Amino acid sequence: MSDRTVILGRYELDPAHLGRGAMGTVWGGHDRVLDRRVAIKLIRFPGDCPDPEMERRFEREAQVMARLNHPGSPAIYDIGAFEDPAIGRRLFLVMEFVEGVTLDDVVAEHGPLPVGWAAAVGAQIAAVLSAAHEQGILHRDLKPSNLMIRRDGTVKVLDFGLAMLHKPDVSKLTQTGQIIGTVSYSPPEQIRAGAVTARSDLYSLGCVLHELLTGEPVFTGPTVFSVQEQHMKAVPSAARSFRPDVPRELDEILAALLAKRAEDRPESAAIVHDQLMPYVTGVGHLPGVTVGEPSAVRMYAHAVSRILTPSADATPVTTPATSRENPRERGGLSRNDLERARHRAMSLLLQSRYEEAAGLLTSVAELAAGVYGADDPEVLDLRTQLANALFEGGDHLRAAAAYSRLVGDLARRHGADDERTFQCRMQEAMCHAHLDDNELALRLLRDLLADQRRAYPDGDQRTLELRRQIGEMEKRSGDLAGAHLTFTELYDELCRRFGRDHPVTVRVGDSLAALES
Repeated sequence: MSDRTVILGRYELDPAHLGRGAMGTVWGGHDRVLDRRVAIKLIRFPGDCPDPEMERRFEREAQVMARLNHPGSPAIYDIGAFEDPAIGRRLFLVMEFVEGVTLDDVVAEHGPLPVGWAAAVGAQIAAVLSAAHEQGILHRDLKPSNLMIRRDGTVKVLDFGLAMLHKPDVSKLTQTGQIIGTVSYSPPEQIRAGAVTARSDLYSLGCVLHELLTGEPVFTGPTVFSVQEQHMKAVPSAARSFRPDVPRELDEILAALLAKRAEDRPESAAIVHDQLMPYVTGVGHLPGVTVGEPSAVRMYAHAVSRILTPSADATPVTTPATSRENPRERGGLSRNDLERARHRAMSLLLQSRYEEAAGLLTSVAELAAGVYGADDPEVLDLRTQLANALFEGGDHLRAAAAYSRLVGDLARRHGADDERTFQCRMQEAMCHAHLDDNELALRLLRDLLADQRRAYPDGDQRTLELRRQIGEMEKRSGDLAGAHLTFTELYDELCRRFGRDHPVTVRVGDSLAALES
């Protein structure tokens, strides 16, 4: 393409393409009529041979995709054909232009993501899949390079180029039995026979989640065939074998998603979304990926989350006092009681009923601590869930006390340098910042920075981000000289490590420039 290519006198293409998808090339561009940035996908069929029947099928499926209308999927604006001087008639698709970073780049830069972040990404993907599956649309090529995280933390599912309609009366763009998709994320049934269902997309989601949590694909091998064989026969390693901070229950969700038989996987993407949401806790900002400024999208989503569904109270819960399943002689509180209470609290939190969730968790955690000990892993999970519920509900005073009590017990159970302990200390500092006690918040953050610098390698992304947050808090507290020093030292180090044009460097440079203006 030349640097002045214009399609039908309306869509002006950028000089260089953005990437290649399953069925064509994606370019950034400008819609001259509506004066807006767009993405333009130029479709190429095998052999570049015009095929009116294939074009009709593509147009029909594109029309269905346009009805998806979900914030986690790029909007489709237009579809048509034009004469390409190089190959003749060519189809094009005009879509929403999405700015952000693909998940493969995020993992390459950050390594494994915090558990809360991985769950947040997975839950958003599951929500998009749920909407697509309701329309009968299967993605068939879900992988980190097709998933983009934007600066406000929202995730977009990209490249439905291999998508198909899961309906018997609609023609497909691929032949029966043809292996499609990307082998590292393909379910056994897709590899074996090319057959896919909605649960096939859930297997791919499990592969993505595993990679976000561990930094590695589920299966690797020297050849495509060896990877395919593992998908069909090998048992995937538990994420906890890579990092012990992954909750057992989350590993169980992963195992279900990665089941070899489709019928053994969760029934729907909506169920997976609900299963992942309770683990979306302690989600801070990813340096170079997200920003902390107010987001109109998050404001909108927060308001929508307060609208209760008709089935919000449909799931009954057995209270610890009446449970009869494997009760402990001392206190009568079983592990099953803890599990039911945790799931009930999850349901309440999904409805933004923070006070009720906190009340339930408080009573159960106190009883459980007496039965199993305050630093029992399951009790620690309950207590962490309680602290997060208080924080999310705006009760920062009680949340600060809960986090403060947790720190010592987490350190005894998992170690003072464990990421869970560090995250708890960060949350305690954030509570005091919300309470306008910036002096105490800064002291806690500086102590945390000293310990992170000792525990993590030089230049670790978590330490760099903590330094940036300290600078922002110094600025908010009025310590402009301290903020200037923090940002200057951090900016110089980022320039050395990543260069002046790296997003993290630019962001810190902007903060520094704002102080100097």
